[in-house]
Amino acid sequence: MDVKKILEQVSMGTLSPEEAGEMLKNLPYEDLGYAKLDLHRKLRSGFPETVYCQGKPDQYLADIFDTLYRENGEVMGTRATEQQYLLVKERIPGIIYDPVSRILKAEPEGKERKGCVAVCTGGTADIPVAEEAAQTAEFFGCYVDRIYDVGVAGIHRILSKREQITRANCVITIAGMEGALGTVVAGLVENPVIAVPTSVGYGASFHGLSALLTMINSCANGISTVNIDNGYGAGYLAAQINRLAERNCYTV
Repeated sequence: MDVKKILEQVSMGTLSPEEAGEMLKNLPYEDLGYAKLDLHRKLRSGFPETVYCQGKPDQYLADIFDTLYRENGEVMGTRATEQQYLLVKERIPGIIYDPVSRILKAEPEGKERKGCVAVCTGGTADIPVAEEAAQTAEFFGCYVDRIYDVGVAGIHRILSKREQITRANCVITIAGMEGALGTVVAGLVENPVIAVPTSVGYGASFHGLSALLTMINSCANGISTVNIDNGYGAGYLAAQINRLAERNCYTV
């Protein structure tokens, strides 16, 4: 597909911008041989492709980050190590690494963040997963309100934050152990709740399986559940919900 020809047709008026947009959605990926980078994902879905860093060979990782940053002007990776950060920094000097969330990212200064996503944790041990969720949502253009250490063992803590939580377009609840936080929050708010089970807990929690089953079997309405420790998935979904809420395009 000849992009230049499409743009010329739009300029001459023989092709509408809407038709051109639909055609560009089907443009091919960039084939690096070992990876096929979807450079037009943002055009189709609204958000660019991100990188799952864990397990990737060093040379592959560096090339992938370099290509995505060159094409999109920003790039984010999850589950990165300090060593991977130093490797990518040689290619992208402005790259930033957060050792808590293990997120590796480079983005434009002054990026606009709209709406509100609330991220709540049961305890401080859940914060690494919470930060993965929060920073993912921020990367995708959301304002994030962090409300940490408000687990049900001291339920007055979450109740004292009810007004703050209800202002959010979407709420992410992150908890290990028995994972009851999502159900409690979903019973307090009218907006969607995304529950994230974590692998925090003693033996019978089965590395997050107990929390996962609690969240899946929640009796509360308006709650959905992502995989164990999947802060990225929760942050992405929350960003989609927040984007819809901020569009304000519905008419009666």
